[in-house]
Amino acid sequence: MDIQYYGTGRRKTSTARVYLRPGSGVITVNRREFNTYFPNEALQMIIQQPLRLTETGDKFDILVNVDGGGTSGQAGAVRHGITRALIEYNADLRSTLKKAGLVTRDPRKKERKKYGQKGARKRFQFSKR
Repeated sequence: MDIQYYGTGRRKTSTARVYLRPGSGVITVNRREFNTYFPNEALQMIIQQPLRLTETGDKFDILVNVDGGGTSGQAGAVRHGITRALIEYNADLRSTLKKAGLVTRDPRKKERKKYGQKGARKRFQFSKR
């Protein structure tokens, strides 16, 4: 088997399994082309951030399996996974990626709804009389 580097990325309720394999820079997400899975340019930029920072965009073919959540959460998960896989490939890249804030997993999740309330924080209207 060829050399490959693996990273698991998570964001909100999404999980991405990312495999870096030596190649020409093709990104495949859930067996679909990268541009068709993430048509939003802002999300494409988010995903390519670690590759641009480390200038490794054309060194690897990236294979991604992403599951759960919405498009934004999935994009964040893929970015986190790529970052972790790059660190596995070369630990010296960690300081560059850390400075950009890509190594840290974003812990923000949806807060659960509480009983006796309309949502997580919002209450029903209070009536004095």
